[in-house]
Amino acid sequence: HEGKPMDILYTAEALATGGGRNGHVRTSDGILDTDLRVPKELGGAGGAPNPELLFAAGYAACFHSALQTVARAQKVAIDGSSVGSRVNLGPNGQGGFGLSVQLEVNIPEVDPVVAQQLTDAAHQVCPYSNATRGNIEVTVTVVDD
Repeated sequence: HEGKPMDILYTAEALATGGGRNGHVRTSDGILDTDLRVPKELGGAGGAPNPELLFAAGYAACFHSALQTVARAQKVAIDGSSVGSRVNLGPNGQGGFGLSVQLEVNIPEVDPVVAQQLTDAAHQVCPYSNATRGNIEVTVTVVDD
């Protein structure tokens, strides 16, 4: 696919206004329409979403969907599975900021070797994984709770 334009299946559109991290974001369809606040950990007021929180939610949901797609294709039941995500923000050492991500995949009642294979396959399918690969550190761990 390198060099070829992607066949676009869906476009999400959002507009940020106001004070950026202390502003407002609204999607063109109105489904997401919320104020944003800098988290308390960064000296802000907190109490509202921030870009990293939205990214963490999006990545967890996207990866879980990719995991379900892969499991269905391999005819493996993954009932009760979950994907947790942590998105970390910090200085990149070059005057800017960077992100890193940790994903925790839990697939109860599935052999750990199979769970790891499904997770590895999902990491190749997930659009968020493909977008971040080679750009930021993403750690994917299979856990059993």
